[in-house]
Amino acid sequence: MNDAGSPSHPPDSADQGGFDLGGAPDTAKPYRVLARKYRPSSFEDLIGQEAMVRTVSNAFETARIPQAWILTGVRGVGKTTTARILARALNYEKPDGSVKGPTIHMPDLGVHCQAIMESRHMDVLEMDAASHTGVDDVRQINDSVRYAPASARYKVYIIDEVHMLSTAAFNAFLKTLEEPPEHAKFVFATTEIRKVPITVLSRCQRFDLRRVEADVLMKHLSSIAAKEGVEVEPEALGIIARAAEGSVRDSLSLFDQAIAHAAGQVKADAVRQMLGLADRTRVIDLFDSLARGDIASAFSEFRAQYDVGADPVVVLSDLAEFVNFVTRVKIVPATADNVAFGETERVRARDFAAKLSMRVLSRMWQMLLKGITEVQAATRPAAAAEMVLVRIAYVSDLPTPDEAIRMIEQNGGGAAPALSGSAAPSRSAPTASMSAMPSMPLRAPLAGPRADVATRAQVTVPAADVHVAPALRITSFPQLIALAGEKRDLMIKGALEADVRLVRIEDGQLEIALEPKASRGLVTDLSRKLELWTGRRWTVIISNEVGQPTVRSQNELARNEHQRTAEADPRVQEVLARFPGTRVVEVRRLAAEPAAELTGEDPIESPDNDDD
Repeated sequence: MNDAGSPSHPPDSADQGGFDLGGAPDTAKPYRVLARKYRPSSFEDLIGQEAMVRTVSNAFETARIPQAWILTGVRGVGKTTTARILARALNYEKPDGSVKGPTIHMPDLGVHCQAIMESRHMDVLEMDAASHTGVDDVRQINDSVRYAPASARYKVYIIDEVHMLSTAAFNAFLKTLEEPPEHAKFVFATTEIRKVPITVLSRCQRFDLRRVEADVLMKHLSSIAAKEGVEVEPEALGIIARAAEGSVRDSLSLFDQAIAHAAGQVKADAVRQMLGLADRTRVIDLFDSLARGDIASAFSEFRAQYDVGADPVVVLSDLAEFVNFVTRVKIVPATADNVAFGETERVRARDFAAKLSMRVLSRMWQMLLKGITEVQAATRPAAAAEMVLVRIAYVSDLPTPDEAIRMIEQNGGGAAPALSGSAAPSRSAPTASMSAMPSMPLRAPLAGPRADVATRAQVTVPAADVHVAPALRITSFPQLIALAGEKRDLMIKGALEADVRLVRIEDGQLEIALEPKASRGLVTDLSRKLELWTGRRWTVIISNEVGQPTVRSQNELARNEHQRTAEADPRVQEVLARFPGTRVVEVRRLAAEPAAELTGEDPIESPDNDDD
């Protein structure tokens, strides 16, 4: 049997540590899963990590190579693979000696490449920190790092899941990591970057490997399908790419499973059945029924999906995903050009985005988000999911709170007219039916009949002839403080006096500046109390202007001025001189002031002189 590296038998790509470029499967060899068979072996093979590749490439070309890297990201984006590629690039060497230093250009297998990619090179040491967490494991690295590499250019230590090291182990690593020998390099990989001490992070160059976009994954899977000779529908690739959630390894594992499941051409229906997903077209039909408020149609569609094996949680999750997609299309229409979504999804999403308001989509999203949690915890998930659909369909044509307020105000506080053609109730009726107003539609109507007119909202509004007390007008700050005292709200009154500097006040609007010690919730509490006390909505604004001094400061200044005036009186000075140690502590007026003080309190009485 010829050697795999001899000229008569060129190296088989499937034997190169799982880093081949594809080819027909060899039945004489054990099957190698796609995630290992198509594992990248060079920077050119990495997909979706252009920023990291560019940074490392520039560092190698300018000889600015750090002593340590730390790679972080979700599972399956290529952290360990990138670490091995870095080790290969650091030690790349051709048999003829033409490569003199680290390089990112590795068109052929070098002297050390095969052993490095197969994790069996004696100078490239891989350690799983999940099973080697203690100080003793790090001490072995500290002891061995002093010795020069046996055959390669650098000693490279690859530590996977480095966040699993203990605190003592991290501390034992710090000195070696900061000042390693010139022949030593470290590459760390972790999915929990927040668990790595900042003292370690500061000694490493950090690279955040991003999730791979769905369209990039689709192209990657399509190229692998061509190499494997597998026929696959583009829609099936889109389903797999979205299910992988940006993980290359997950996408390859799912594709491997889909090939085995299909036993032939990989079709979208087979992939949905394998993953337990609902048909996207049927999910869109369910969304259409809910948006129209057609509960009967929504029930029928959901039951049909449930009967063929769809999980209720998955159905609601797919529904929420489509709501999110429609919302993104409404905000950024170019989102509908993403080929990761099917043609039907893109066309109908554009249609829904044009017809539905942002408030309807946002409300549907929030109800689905809460409903998914309820279904996951329910003992009967299907029934719980149906009740979630009932809630969504029921509120499909209800106004949002601000729309309801505007409709009531447009009718002068009276009853809003019903949407149906029936005669409007009399103005003296205590309640009225309100669904929508012709002058202000709640949302653009979708095609399809309403299944149940009885789901229209019944809102109780005040009748037009009911006597309403006139709103209280506040036009000055002392009047506002006096009102707080009248309402016996001592906290608001004290805050207005001590913590608020008036900028300007009008009836319904108050602009103020706050003292540093003012409560954070003062503005909210003040706005709410003013609306309650005066019967009208108030706008309370925090201004950048300095404003007037606080009422308490003004009163203090007035008292000090009165005290200084009293002390300057000759009669008071005579008393102070006759009784050493005597001082003026309070000034009271004998006659009431013609106008109230700033606080609206009772006038202060002051005698001409003061007693000790």
